[in-house]
Amino acid sequence: MTNATGRNDEPPYLRIAAEIGRRIAEGELAPGERVPSTRQIARDWGVALATATKALTHLRLEGTVETKPRVGTVVAAGRRRRTAPASDTPSAPPTEQDLTPDRIVRTAIDIADAEGLSALSMRGVAARLGVAAMSPYRYVTGKDDLILLMADAAYGEQFYPAAVPDGWRARLELGARTLWTLHRRHPWLAQLSSLTRPLLLPNLMVHGEWSLSALDGHGLDTTALFDIHVLLYSHVQGLAVHLEREAHAAATTGQSEDQWMDSRAHALQGLVESGRFPTFAKVVGSFDDGYDLHLDTLFELGLKALLDGLTPVIEGRAQSPG
Repeated sequence: MTNATGRNDEPPYLRIAAEIGRRIAEGELAPGERVPSTRQIARDWGVALATATKALTHLRLEGTVETKPRVGTVVAAGRRRRTAPASDTPSAPPTEQDLTPDRIVRTAIDIADAEGLSALSMRGVAARLGVAAMSPYRYVTGKDDLILLMADAAYGEQFYPAAVPDGWRARLELGARTLWTLHRRHPWLAQLSSLTRPLLLPNLMVHGEWSLSALDGHGLDTTALFDIHVLLYSHVQGLAVHLEREAHAAATTGQSEDQWMDSRAHALQGLVESGRFPTFAKVVGSFDDGYDLHLDTLFELGLKALLDGLTPVIEGRAQSPG
């Protein structure tokens, strides 16, 4: 809308949404194709992340785009677009009375799942919820506090059966796979802490208790028992950290993993032909279509190797006299 002075008074987020909508309508962006991320919008249009988030939220509420975890915001299948109300907002925003800590945390998790932890901000959460920028602070003291609440909620999404599997190995396998599933679902979890400074969260402790109780009663001293527990957790976290890193790299470079490797083909060929790394050259040369790295496969391979190696340690202690 332009007023009598010729100045465009339309909110920036609506101008951005209109431009992206135009690209979709004219076929520049096809169904399923990624639209600009919040960070890209903020950079290209020179606006705050909260404004960028509001623009994508507007399009999402219209049905023009949809959010897919670890992919980002994409053009909705069939572009299920509906007519928005004539006001500045696409639909009536939730009232302040509707705001709850759980809604704030779940909204933040949705943002982190779709766009990574680096895209998360308190203002962005408020924009996604359609409330004033300072409203979430009534329930959460700040971003650091919010992230801890998000992590606790994420780790609490899966628990363990009342009927405990027989044997320490089956229990450890279940515990490790449960944690891997959660990290797969929420890749940002692996970015939050190091082994030396662990998260002290009740719902994460549930998973630790499961692992420790599986190892307890097998003759291990407490240090060895805890070392094994940490080692198994580090296997999960150590692989899961690459889920978020790859998603971030794909978002910032615009290249998939395969495209990135293809762009390095010349450098790889140089290493192979240098003669300095004969075993590497032999192995790489044996792949018909290149090496496909699958983190799920590596997780299972590593878990089996760890448990196979720990079997004589755990069962040997349990069978030794005294």
